[in-house]
Parts: sequence; structure tokens; C-alpha cells
Amino acid sequence: MQSRIGEIAALATAVCWALNAIAFESAGKKVGSLSVNYLRLFVAFILLSICSFVTRGLALPTDAIGHTWFWLLISGLLGFVLGDMFLFEAFVEIGSRISLLIMSAAPPITALVGYLIMGERISLLGLAGMLVTMAGICLVILSRNPAEKKVEFNRPVKGLVYACLGALGQALGLIFSKFGMGSYNAFAATQIRLVAAFIGFTVIITARKKWPEIRAAFDDKKAIGEIAIGAVLGPFIGVTLSLIALQYTAAGIVSSISSVSPVIIIPASIMIFKEKVLPKEILGAFVSIAGVVLLFL
Repeated sequence: MQSRIGEIAALATAVCWALNAIAFESAGKKVGSLSVNYLRLFVAFILLSICSFVTRGLALPTDAIGHTWFWLLISGLLGFVLGDMFLFEAFVEIGSRISLLIMSAAPPITALVGYLIMGERISLLGLAGMLVTMAGICLVILSRNPAEKKVEFNRPVKGLVYACLGALGQALGLIFSKFGMGSYNAFAATQIRLVAAFIGFTVIITARKKWPEIRAAFDDKKAIGEIAIGAVLGPFIGVTLSLIALQYTAAGIVSSISSVSPVIIIPASIMIFKEKVLPKEILGAFVSIAGVVLLFL
């Protein structure tokens, strides 16, 4: 069991991502994705501070060295700000189910970035995995138009682009988390990443003059409740579990296992959002996950 802590934590992360996505999709459609992104940070940071104090006697990451702060701040800006800002926009545009499916491209991107930055090796089987993952995603987001006899996107292109940018941000955030965290406490590491997110989103909200939108979000109590639930499942439990997984196993394995969210979310999407899920979309989800598994064999 000890040797499987990383894999178990990664699988639990996938479940958290699926439930987190559903909560944030629902809240984002009510009060806007930027409000959801910003308000969740406060809930998550408070919870992490409590857990950090209970588990190690420090409420704040004051014991982190400069190297840890630097790389985890960068990770937070790339993963939480860049990645989640676009991902949450995608939730509103194309829904959490399709967004998470496209996010399954994050592991291939992670492997590619690892190759370019850290010189990590990509095998022929890994390259095949990348192609299979992309094929699974294309199976879902592309349809043939019988009238015009051509293949076209069956979802808004803007939403698909947002989801792709979200996948890129998540991949970069994961790489820099691995590089900066080392053996440092996962709760404290997540706090540092949240500090970066808080600064980044504060700048964005101020520049875009969105503070009235943030204040207005508090009038929707149901949305606030969903944001709280999503914050507990996502940046608190989910991110912490992913960092724990990174400490016990390779980044590629963590990405591979935690990417099964697109499959986990299908039953929830049908029951909660009453989505009509086509057989080819279910097949596409499984094909994309199979590609991720191939990538790290």
C-alpha cells in the first residue's frame, strides 16, 4: 500500500477534479467565471492554513526557502491563473464535460514540455499515446456535416481554444510544481501557489474593472455555496492530493491517472445537467484516456 500512495492520491485527484468542475460550471453560469476563480481562492487558502497549522505547527509557509517560493509562485501563475482562467471560461462556453476531455491533452503537453525543458525522454510508444489522445478528443469535438460534406467543430471554437489554453497552463504548472516543491509540505506548497493566484487575479480584475461583478456575486447564495464546495474539492483537496501524488511517483504517472476525470464526469453530467451524451463521445473519452496511459507505459 505504501508504494501505491502516489497512484491512489492521483486517482482521488481525478474524482475531485470531476466534482469540482461540475460545481464551478454551475456557479460560473450564474456569476461569471472570473468571480468563481477569485472567490474560491479565499476559501481554499483558509482551509489550507488550518490544515497546515494542525499538521506541522505553521499556518503560513514561512519556512519555505527562496528556491521553493520562486518556482511554486511561477507554478501558481501558470496553473491557477493562466490555466484555470481559461478552463473556467471553457466551462461556461462548452461545459465541464467537454472541457475536461480536452484537458486530457495536459499529460501529452506535460511530457512534451518535460522533454523540451528537462530533457526527459519520450519513447515511440509515448508518441503513439499522444496521437491516440488527440484522436479521442477529435472524435468528440469534430462532426461531419452531410450538407457541406466537410468535417467541422461541433462546439463553439472560442470555448475549445479556452480549454486548450487551460490544458497548456495546467501542464506548465505541474512541471514547475514538481521542480520547485521537492520534499516540501504539500499543504504549504499549495498555499504558495494560491498566493500567486491571488496576486495574478487581483491584477486582472483591477485591469478589467471587474470589481462590481465580484461584489455582485455575493448576492447569489446558491452560487456562493457551489463556489465553496468547488473550492474544497479543487484548490484544497484536489490540488493537495496532486502534490502528494507528485511526491510519491513520477509527474507523468500523476498526469496519466488524474486525467480520467472526463470518464468519471460522464454519469454526473447526465444526471445533473441532463446532457445527452452520444456513444461516440463516451468512446472518445475512453480513447483519450487510453492514449494518456500509452504515453507513460
